[in-house]
Amino acid sequence: MDAEGQDHPATLPPRVSTGIQGLDEVLGGGLPQGQIYLVEGESGAGKTTLGLQFLLAGQRRGERTLWITLSETERQLRQTAQSHGWSLGGTEVCNPVAPDGIRQADDKYSFFSPADVELEQIRQAIVAATEGVRPSRVIFDPFSDVRHLARDVLHYRRQVLSLREFFNEHGCTVLLMQELTRGTAGDLQAEALVHGYLTLHQDAPEYGGQRRRLRVHKMRGMAFRDGYHDFSIQTGGIEVYPRLIAAQHVEPHAEENVPSDVAHLDALLGGGVDRGSSLLIIGAAGVGKSTLATQYAIAGGQRGEKAAVFIFDETVWTYRARAEKLGFPMTALVADGTLTLRQIDPAEVSAGQFTNMVMQAVDGGVRTVVIDSLTGYLNTMPEERFLVAYLHELLTTLSHKNVVTILTLAQHGLVGEHVAAPVDVSYLSDTVLLIRYFEAFGQIRRAISVVKKRIGPHETAVREMRIDAGGVTIGEPLTNFQGVLSGVPQFTGDARQLGVRE
Repeated sequence: MDAEGQDHPATLPPRVSTGIQGLDEVLGGGLPQGQIYLVEGESGAGKTTLGLQFLLAGQRRGERTLWITLSETERQLRQTAQSHGWSLGGTEVCNPVAPDGIRQADDKYSFFSPADVELEQIRQAIVAATEGVRPSRVIFDPFSDVRHLARDVLHYRRQVLSLREFFNEHGCTVLLMQELTRGTAGDLQAEALVHGYLTLHQDAPEYGGQRRRLRVHKMRGMAFRDGYHDFSIQTGGIEVYPRLIAAQHVEPHAEENVPSDVAHLDALLGGGVDRGSSLLIIGAAGVGKSTLATQYAIAGGQRGEKAAVFIFDETVWTYRARAEKLGFPMTALVADGTLTLRQIDPAEVSAGQFTNMVMQAVDGGVRTVVIDSLTGYLNTMPEERFLVAYLHELLTTLSHKNVVTILTLAQHGLVGEHVAAPVDVSYLSDTVLLIRYFEAFGQIRRAISVVKKRIGPHETAVREMRIDAGGVTIGEPLTNFQGVLSGVPQFTGDARQLGVRE
């Protein structure tokens, strides 16, 4: 590697796929071939599933594979594979501690202690199985049993070195699986001697499903994406969601305004929303945030641009029904694939998984992304401490990819001065639209204004917004009111201008 940690093409070793696309991306293309790696994780974190996918990826390439186990029977291993719809027909299984194996009465041992004899016989069985199968890929699960059988740290170190050299001579790419117990002397020895080391973690939040993530601690002689990466275990295997790095997605694009097809709204924004920017729509519950966001998605769809709406606060059915009642041709756009609606359950979806969903949609040609709403996203995952950081990286990446991102955020309160958002994310957005209720002449009305736009001019006027069966209508500036944004304005003009009879 050079001083910046990048691999030189001439020195890159051959890579083998782990069988997990996201993990290969984290590793910069896969694992260097013919090396030995340590994989640690808590019970249930996914070590066995990862190992199975690694071997199956080799089988698909016509490679011979070997699974060495000291705790599971071959039947148990194949049952685990079947639960994912896999067949391990091409994998040889070696179990050195099978009933007819090495365990004997103490009086059968002479000079060596029982642990010494067992460990040596295990090693001999592994050597015999490897030389007989001649595998390209090997899983040793659990390798922690070797540490338990070694009488001291020095003996354990020698065993690791011996196995490393043996597998290296036979050109095997090996994953050593063991329980996550970092900090003991034996663990540190293994970490130092292997070519690469990664850990699998799982947490149980107070509400919702398991949160899983992995981290690559070291990979000798190669660059990789460090930090934690979310992953999930589905029927069909592990899915890894690499941590998003916005700087890796910079794409040039020309300046362009994206219209909403509502003339006065576009005028309010100085011509429309800038391509590659983000628009945050803030307002109280029911004020029309989702409707306004939908207007942009529909307008893009009618121009032939793909749009994706990620819904947190309601079902897809209610979202579509409400849109149709407002005159939006949503059913037709969904049917032809121009518009995609995706309901998100944050109790079951991690922040990294959601980011991956959005990026897959963009890679599929989506030009407008709607997230409705940030309130549901933030409130239903309170234990995710870095959600705002996730959001910042996501918005920056979408900007680099020339995607328009529409976000909605609900405020606490309805009318009056004491209306506030649950979290301040306005600094993340390029443009901020504020929609407020206000009371006038015994009626609840809506006012809309642009409070921030980073690029280009925009109106400073406060306009009235109406929502009816014809969709969204933006009226003329409310020049005859003062204090509209307080919720209780003073009227200074003629009531007939608002359609109110005297």
